[in-house]
This record gives sequence, structure tokens and C-alpha cells, in this order.
Amino acid sequence: MDAAVITTCGRPPAVARREPPRPGDGQVRVRVAAAPITPLDVLCASGTSYFGAPGTPYVPGVQGVGHLDDGTAVWFPTTAGMRPGDGSMAEHCVVPYADVVALPDGADTLVAALGLSAVAALMALTWRGELRAGEQVVVLGAGGVVGQAAVQLARLHGARRVVAAARSAAAQERARILGADDVVALADTDDVDTLADRLRAACDGPADIVLDPLFGVPAAAALRTLGPHGRLVNLGSSAGEQAPVDSATLRSRSLRVLGYTNNELDAARRAAAIREIAGHIVAGRLTVTHETVPLAGVADAWTRQAEGRAAGRIVLTMPSR
Repeated sequence: MDAAVITTCGRPPAVARREPPRPGDGQVRVRVAAAPITPLDVLCASGTSYFGAPGTPYVPGVQGVGHLDDGTAVWFPTTAGMRPGDGSMAEHCVVPYADVVALPDGADTLVAALGLSAVAALMALTWRGELRAGEQVVVLGAGGVVGQAAVQLARLHGARRVVAAARSAAAQERARILGADDVVALADTDDVDTLADRLRAACDGPADIVLDPLFGVPAAAALRTLGPHGRLVNLGSSAGEQAPVDSATLRSRSLRVLGYTNNELDAARRAAAIREIAGHIVAGRLTVTHETVPLAGVADAWTRQAEGRAAGRIVLTMPSR
């Protein structure tokens, strides 16, 4: 079979011929249809993640969609790059049967493109953030996959108003198309006070939840939009590992700052989230900016995704045989 193979950490994968994997006890074989290139894939393959440097060579890919031998369409996760073993960027993959999630008819590469990023957005809002119908939500980083999903999912779960914050003009326009009531521009030159003023002006009164994949200055500014007992749920740090948060803001409104990671989900909760996401996709309620690239183009696609030059999430499609 053809597979994308990492031979040296920090370098993009190349296509190579490999023997198809054989399922062991409790495992099933998946004929892979599509596998996304995610930030986690790139981080693990860099050799600098907190999981440690992966053993090479290995096939990357922490998730994908495909079919079981009986034809059942499934989404599946892997631990490639985090633990020994190969991942989804190959024509075939073996995974624990308990981890596969059956997909409805009509589910396509959008499930691969959204996947665990949409799971993070959904669970950070509804499980960790305890979103209730009628609440106002601020979504930072609305141009990314998590942010795009969060704008739509907040609406689907009854938010009365969604304010999105994004950097590029294209991302800001996309957030409006996806349902944001107002959009705030983010810039590297922002300070906490001025960005907080812009965010508050876009809100209709105090916000209830901030979904934050950025941290840094944007998180500190967004905290100031929250009303009493408001919640900020952090699930990333692309704007900085530290945020200049002042104690008075937290104490004066009894705010909660919460962390979120998909690693905390058990298989049942993750499967339920994937099924909800797939249902929204099939019904036309959930989408994301993405592009598909054949497996043969993985090296260039990987580089573009890693350098932020891709038009959204890149999804690798496997050859038909």
C-alpha cells in the first residue's frame, strides 16, 4: 500500500510503499478514505511535543475516515506520533474496534476536516463551558478550524449572540457567513485595554462564555467582556503561553478560567460528539474551510499546513484501488 512516512523528525513525510497492517486482538482494519493534516500531527512529527520524539519511520495521522471490511463508513482516531504505531495517512490503518465511530450516509471529507477540532469546540462549549440557551458567546481565533466550528456550534446550541474575533479580513468575512453576529479584528499590535474595548463594543451587554484557542493578550482582553460568573474556556495558546490577567477582573465578577483538552474524553463521550458533528454535517448545518489533496502531494501539503499557507484544513485523500 502507499503511505505517508516520516523518516526524520522536523521534515515533511514522503510517500513510500509499505506492507498493509494486520489487525491484532481487539483491532479492526480500516480502508482509509481521507485523513487531515492537523496541528497535532505537525507538532508530534517535529519531535518537540510533550509526548517526546516519536520513533521513526512511522506513518502520521491522528484521525481519519474510511470503511471497515464490511463496508461500514467510520471515523477513527489513532495515537500516531504520541505512542508507537502508525496512523491514518495510508491506504489502510488498524485501530481498536472500540474507538471507531460509525458514520451516517452522506458523511464525507468534511468529517475528516472537522474531526477532533470540532469535538474540541463542541465539548469546550457545552461540557466544560456549560453553554445554556440564550447566552452570549465570544469566539477567539474564529478563522481556525476550532473557531469556525465554535461559531456554528454555539448557534446550534442556542446562543442568542455570537461575537467572533479573527485576524485576516477573509477570516472575518467567513465568520460572518458562518453566523457570527459581529466580528472583531485581531492584530499583533493589540494591547489588552484597546482590544477589550473593541470586544465589549461588539457584545450586546456582558458575555457569558469565551471560547479561547489563543490565550495571550486576546484571552486577557476577552475576560473583560464577561459578566458575573462568566466562563473562559482555554484550549490553545497560539497567541502566547502567558496572558496578562489581572486579579481584579477575576475577583470582581467571580469569573472562571477553565482548561480543556480532548485527551480528557472517554471513548463514549468522544463518539457521541463525533456522531453529533457528523449529523450536523449531513444536514448541512456545519462546515469548515478546507481543501483536499491526493496522498501523492503530501510533502507540499504538509509544508503549507505547517507554515500556515493553506486555505483552511488540508485533507489527504487516498487512491482508489
